Amino acid sequence: MAWVVRGEFRKLWIGQLVSASGSAVTRVALPLVAVVTLQASALEMGVLSALSIAPHLLFGLHAGVWVDRWPLRRVLIWTDLGALVLLGSVPAAAALGWLRIEQLYVVGVLTGLMALLSDTASQTMIPSLVPREDLMRANSAALLNYNLAGTLGPSAAGLLVQVLTAPFAILVDAASYVVSIVSACLIREPERPPARPRSEVRLSAGLRVLFGHPMLRPLVLSAAIAAMAGAMLGPLVVLFLVRELHQSAAFVGLNLTVFGAAAVAGTFVATAWCNRVGIGRCYLSGVFLAALNGVALFTGVTPVILLGSACAGLGMSLFGVPQRTLRQALAPEGLVGQVTSSWRTLVIGGQTVGAATSGVLATAFGIRPTLLIVTAGMLAGMLVAALSPLRGLRDLPEVARSVVRD
Repeated sequence: MAWVVRGEFRKLWIGQLVSASGSAVTRVALPLVAVVTLQASALEMGVLSALSIAPHLLFGLHAGVWVDRWPLRRVLIWTDLGALVLLGSVPAAAALGWLRIEQLYVVGVLTGLMALLSDTASQTMIPSLVPREDLMRANSAALLNYNLAGTLGPSAAGLLVQVLTAPFAILVDAASYVVSIVSACLIREPERPPARPRSEVRLSAGLRVLFGHPMLRPLVLSAAIAAMAGAMLGPLVVLFLVRELHQSAAFVGLNLTVFGAAAVAGTFVATAWCNRVGIGRCYLSGVFLAALNGVALFTGVTPVILLGSACAGLGMSLFGVPQRTLRQALAPEGLVGQVTSSWRTLVIGGQTVGAATSGVLATAFGIRPTLLIVTAGMLAGMLVAALSPLRGLRDLPEVARSVVRD
């Protein structure tokens, strides 16, 4: 996979790797600023968390329209610059004694919007920076950034918070955007087709592509269902391990590390596995492996729990790489941004519903039965794809050339 990180894509990849690593620090440091520095209440923490997600749900469809109309390199530069200023304001306000929870609310929602636009633009740019035959490897490399940051970032954040205090640990993320800005400035963006007239732009265009294509329709339904079920697991894992199984904090950390390491490993084998079994079966096998995590936790057996986390991490990469690649390859020219943002809106919306539902189900039925519900939900998502033409898809279909119009 390493050899595909070259040319103009290398510049994008380096910038995204550095900024993703910095963002992983902020995901830990920003809540700690609220809790430790500002003594935030549970209600205030809930509001801060919700505001960070809100832009993806409120502006997800709009982001695709904007990204498809604006120069992608410019989107990357301005969103990185915006994030740099916003995050830099936190340690500055802390040093002056002016920091308040309301400022964190503003930072949370605006950096969420910057991330939405930046992620949509970077995923939209990838197909124009690499040859079609390298698209899957490029997506593996892009997913590697996310997995590396998610695995190493929290540990680095804990150390930085301890050494620098939480507000000043955020400076690391702010500084990372300087590297990302420089990388984006160096990218020579290929010429894009002229944007459609405003009168022809519809927010629903990306959704109509997703639900109108015989391959993308089962893929997005499968991913949304599996994402909703999988998100139920997040709030329950630590609670189950600590309160019901009486595991130590060290084991909780080990479990997360195993998941992250397996996800990183998965990015290196995803392309080869797709080539061996086909794109459709690679996606199906990834969802199946991820679904095993709920059953593994249900057993309460320590080695099985760690094995389940490894399967989930590996599975996340095995289903993530083919679905990203299919989405980019099958989106009509000029609508890649809208298809990407529509996908993210549906999947993140599903995750939000799943996370909110998990507590209700765990209260009503208990945590152990809820773990089985999670597995059943993910397998239901897999079944949607397995009963569709996606199951037999081996190679990338021809690139769509026409633009969907009203």
